[in-house]
Amino acid sequence: DVNRGARLYTLPCIAGHVGADAAGATLAEGPYRQDRMMLLVDVGTNAEIVLGNRQRVVAASSPTGPAFEGAEISSGQRAAPGAIERVRIDPVTLEPKFRVIGVDKWSDEEGFAEGAEKVGITGICGSAIIEVVAEMYLTGLISEDGVVDGTMAERSPRILQNGRTFSYLLHDGEPRITVTQNDIRAIQLAKSALYAGIKLLMEKQGVDHVDTIRFAGAFGSFIDPKYAMVLGLIPDCDLNEVKAVGNAAGTGALMALLNRDHRREIEREVSRIEKIETALEPHFQQLFVNAMAMPNKVDPFPELAKVVTLPERKVLSDDGGGEGGGRRRRRNRE
Repeated sequence: DVNRGARLYTLPCIAGHVGADAAGATLAEGPYRQDRMMLLVDVGTNAEIVLGNRQRVVAASSPTGPAFEGAEISSGQRAAPGAIERVRIDPVTLEPKFRVIGVDKWSDEEGFAEGAEKVGITGICGSAIIEVVAEMYLTGLISEDGVVDGTMAERSPRILQNGRTFSYLLHDGEPRITVTQNDIRAIQLAKSALYAGIKLLMEKQGVDHVDTIRFAGAFGSFIDPKYAMVLGLIPDCDLNEVKAVGNAAGTGALMALLNRDHRREIEREVSRIEKIETALEPHFQQLFVNAMAMPNKVDPFPELAKVVTLPERKVLSDDGGGEGGGRRRRRNRE
């Protein structure tokens, strides 16, 4: 029961679908308190995006859907013991290694099998979904447009044919864990919605890059920034400036609870934040289409290119064959 003498304070909502949790995260991270352009992202079924500095702050929500949370993915599951959480693919052999929640070793290390016997290998959670798709792109298993390259079956028995499309066998056990063409499409649609929303806010701010990126929320804490950028989930940025900030909404709520001045501060700032309705923006569709490619069809990633060798462009038809033009050299898009 609530004590009748208790007082309740709720943080203000920025707008529909950018609620009090986003306001709490904004209070905790304070983009409006600094000169640098900060991007604050809370990835969920609806991604909440806040972008700005002390001059101006804009916000939007993007309908990413539940793909990053494991839904819509053939072997997807929530982050629990037995879920694959990290993935690496050897660029030469195309053999994978992975980490499983509840086991402190990689799958190619001694002692992994014994640990995995206790928790099982049951599926793949959001952080690993991002990593496996990014790794498949980096190793040439999929084209920049997300098509699984069927010709790779000559190099690896892990490329399996499913009718007209192909999939990648990540773990041949019980259950069998594969990454299908449909899985990759689901991830592309989710990441495109997020990136297009971010890009729209960048255009509203009149900037072509962000200085610092903060991932809020439980899921954001487990995302590897490098793989998020390879996938094209977030815009190009110095990777040292991309950080997970955990439950920033909870931190903001605590700040508001303990300090009256913080309540006044966030009420004032929320009234100044400009909400952008992505659905009403005519340019959103084109930004979304561009963002389907990895990392992006038109945007350069010079900071990412300093730490990752992005593959040559490979154009494939939807059935995974090379009829669409084979390989062509990557253009310098900077």
